[in-house]
Amino acid sequence: MLPVLAATDHGTAKLMPDVDRARAWLLTVDGAPQSYVDLDDPAHLEFEYARRLALAVDCAAPGDGPLDVVHLGGGALSLPRRTAAVRPGSRQHVVEADGGLIALVAEHLPLPPDTGITVHHADARAWLEQAPAGSADVLVADVFGGARVPAHLTTLPYARAAARLLRPDGVYVANLADGAPFAFLRSQLATFAAVLPELALIAEPGVLRGRRFGNAVLVASRRPLDTAALARRAAADAFPARVEHGAALTRFTAGAAAVRDEDAVPSPAPPDGAFGIG
Repeated sequence: MLPVLAATDHGTAKLMPDVDRARAWLLTVDGAPQSYVDLDDPAHLEFEYARRLALAVDCAAPGDGPLDVVHLGGGALSLPRRTAAVRPGSRQHVVEADGGLIALVAEHLPLPPDTGITVHHADARAWLEQAPAGSADVLVADVFGGARVPAHLTTLPYARAAARLLRPDGVYVANLADGAPFAFLRSQLATFAAVLPELALIAEPGVLRGRRFGNAVLVASRRPLDTAALARRAAADAFPARVEHGAALTRFTAGAAAVRDEDAVPSPAPPDGAFGIG
């Protein structure tokens, strides 16, 4: 298999085959890793943050029953493919703003038939604000413009739209990225605490200690989260992570304010080399 390079709506996408897996591919956009997909094993997740997103989805509803899931940000559809494989019968909507990327993935990494996955070409927030209220068990936000979360997906009105989409016991899960002193991450915790008061944060200990820039997965709900199960699973993963919640998370967030639309900025740009591949 040969690499595939294509200009899309929002950048330059590259699909690179994995020499160790017969039908596995890495997707980057402008050099930033976006997705890893093994067409023969869709349950396999290569990236640490993707494994933590999946962990949060698993703990949102224990067992293997089908879920109604909305994914903001598509990439190569790693998590939707995994959810379809481990929870057959799930109904999933994927919202991706880059039409060229949708076409590239559909051509080179097509979905099998009857996955229950529907892909929408739309802006994530605009689609979210028009979606039926109370229609999702889980909402996963993994939207990056290059390597930064867009500003309009960081605000209190956005958080309210996310909460509106969820069922009363639904769970919001977001992939974020930041480094010390964590101004962006703390602002996101404060923003979601205003609408979904039960919060947890999953990250590698070195990131939480401020030793390096990295991903952190925010989990939020109206109902108490099973943080004990989250912590057990995160600690036992091949890439161990820590779960912060309760008083520790309250202390971490202290002094941060919810983000208004007029004050919103994208997440911070990662340091050179933090996420780049090829």
